[in-house]
Amino acid sequence: MNAQQKLKNRIEKGFHVCVGLDTDLNKIPEHLRSSKNPVTEFNKIIIESTYNYAAAYKINFAFYEKDGTKGLDNILETLSYLPDSEILTIGDAKRGDIGNTSKMYAQSVFDHFNFDSITVNPYMGFDSVEPFLTYNDKLIFILALTSNPGSKDFEKLKLADGNYLYQKVINTVNSWNVNKNCGLVFGATNLFELTENINAFGELPILLPGIGAQGGDLEGVVKTFLSNNNHNYIINLSRALIYCDSSESFAQKVNRSIQELNESISKII
Repeated sequence: MNAQQKLKNRIEKGFHVCVGLDTDLNKIPEHLRSSKNPVTEFNKIIIESTYNYAAAYKINFAFYEKDGTKGLDNILETLSYLPDSEILTIGDAKRGDIGNTSKMYAQSVFDHFNFDSITVNPYMGFDSVEPFLTYNDKLIFILALTSNPGSKDFEKLKLADGNYLYQKVINTVNSWNVNKNCGLVFGATNLFELTENINAFGELPILLPGIGAQGGDLEGVVKTFLSNNNHNYIINLSRALIYCDSSESFAQKVNRSIQELNESISKII
């Protein structure tokens, strides 16, 4: 099953929450810190608690690469905990470099780690993205407008034609979507821009970070998509979901939280 079908199947079940495994040893419940491998033990419990209600899982490479080869092994071990291969996995690596280097990045994330999708930075142009696009059965989530305050420094610069740089990215990614394997990263903290540009997304699936700890408006985001009859989106939740409880019963709390989130989304009209 390719990445596009995995995402479609989960969205059709009404699941729009992407579980972000940005696992920080200093934030996991204290009783797990004496485990043989606290990071993967925590991830295993999160996956078991959320799998029946998650749209996807996103692993942020930075939280693992900092631990060197052990961290890379933790990525592979975490992926092995998924009970089957029917749910989308996102390698949040934000890669993007000259062609030969991007080709190696693509082989790493797709061939070695076997992720279904990746986040990519497009600001070096088409040749930096092309090696990822050759993987027809994968999804390439390309940064358009991010959720951080610094997005205004470059992404919101106005061009000579009156459009903003992020709008140029959206339009260009649509032209790159020949193999129907492109998506966008669009920060949920940019509700006004989301409302203004949602019609430009076309068939592109949208990954929305920024709900939860970053303060994005869940109801506003969902209403914006519904008002445009667009269901092709997933909302990433990391800190606000996986660290919602620090007690020994945190697994039950995480399970309730993701169910309540899906229920909340389904009730927004």
